[in-house]
Amino acid sequence: MAQILVVEDDTETAALIRTALEAEHHTVVHLADGRTALDRLAAERFDAATVDRMLPGLDGLTLVARMRARQITTPVLVISALGDVDERIAGLRAGGDDYLAKPFSPAEMVTRIEVLLRRARDYPEDGFLRAGPLELDLVKRKAWVMGEAVELLNKEFRLLEFLVRHAGHVVARQVIFEQVWGRYFEASDNLINVHIARLRRKLERADWPAPIETIKGEGYRLAVPDQDA
Repeated sequence: MAQILVVEDDTETAALIRTALEAEHHTVVHLADGRTALDRLAAERFDAATVDRMLPGLDGLTLVARMRARQITTPVLVISALGDVDERIAGLRAGGDDYLAKPFSPAEMVTRIEVLLRRARDYPEDGFLRAGPLELDLVKRKAWVMGEAVELLNKEFRLLEFLVRHAGHVVARQVIFEQVWGRYFEASDNLINVHIARLRRKLERADWPAPIETIKGEGYRLAVPDQDA
């Protein structure tokens, strides 16, 4: 059971979200404006939050951006009637952890929240993940390889975070798809291939020529070199 903040000014949508989350035994706190939500998030711990894109007082993206600026790490699912690609990118770049377009399935919304909750349970105390030459700042969503900053898109960062959490172990393609994309259906080979290929190119260094290994018929593995060798 988790405590979840629902920031939504539409009463029907708020009721839909509350009903779906409470059915899974979560505790729900509902607020209807962004400024009040920011104050509440700064004063109280929540396990996750859903934030509507269009809010009175303080819009959803500004709310999320100010949360991150204050080092508030509560996982956020941005929910919006604006579902085009540019809006999704804006939501994620503001600091949202996931983006869901209206109208949405309550079951999908709950599933996405559960994915965020699972990820948060493994959150390191100092906000950093480290594996071999890699260092990830989970709050600012920045990454370094051998001390060199690496520019990553949101999904690339999520993919790398998942691989770092399982460094040295083979992870199946379907598991990657479920945990990184948060969708429970047959994974798209091309989608995963493209993201893995991009990530490899950004991580490769002379001393680390094969950062992500393909294990035929099984999945992928982040191959962390022995830094003491």
